Amino acid sequence: MFTQMEKPKNRIEAYDLMIAQAQALLEGESDLIANCANLASLAKLYLDNINWIGFYINKDNTLVLGPFQGLPACVRIPFGKGVCGKAAATQTIQCIDNVHLFEGHIACDSASNSELVVPIIKNGLVIGVLDIDSPVFNRFDTTDITYMKKLVEVLETSIDN
Repeated sequence: MFTQMEKPKNRIEAYDLMIAQAQALLEGESDLIANCANLASLAKLYLDNINWIGFYINKDNTLVLGPFQGLPACVRIPFGKGVCGKAAATQTIQCIDNVHLFEGHIACDSASNSELVVPIIKNGLVIGVLDIDSPVFNRFDTTDITYMKKLVEVLETSIDN
C-alpha cells in the first residue's frame, strides 16, 4: 500500500524520498507496465513545473507510448527521431533546455519548452525511455538528471533478464 508523505521542501530530500518510495513500490514486482505506471505517478507527485511525464517502450526500434501522466501523447517514435528517439538510438540522456531549437523535435504538446529523456537499458539493450516535458525553458539541471537516472535504475533493477 502506498502512503503519500509530505513532500520535503528541500529538493534533495524530496528526491531522496521519491527514490526510497520507488524502491518500495517496485519491490517484488517485475511487470514493466505496472512498474512504469507507478513510477510515472510517483514522479509526477515530486516534480514541479512539468506538463508531461511518462514512458515509451521499445518495440522493434520504435518507441511505443507506455504509462504516463499528462495530456494524450504521440504513440510511436522511431529510434533516432526527436529527443526520445535520439536518447534511445544513442543510449544517452538528453537534456534539452529549449526544444524549439532541437532539430527534429517532435511536438506532442505545444506547451512543452524543455525536455529530459533518460534511456532505460538492460543488458546493453534499450528497453525504453523515461520522458519528462516542462512548459518552462531550462527547467532541468544536473540534480534532475542525477535523480531521474536513479529512478530509471530502480526500474532497470526490477526488469527480468
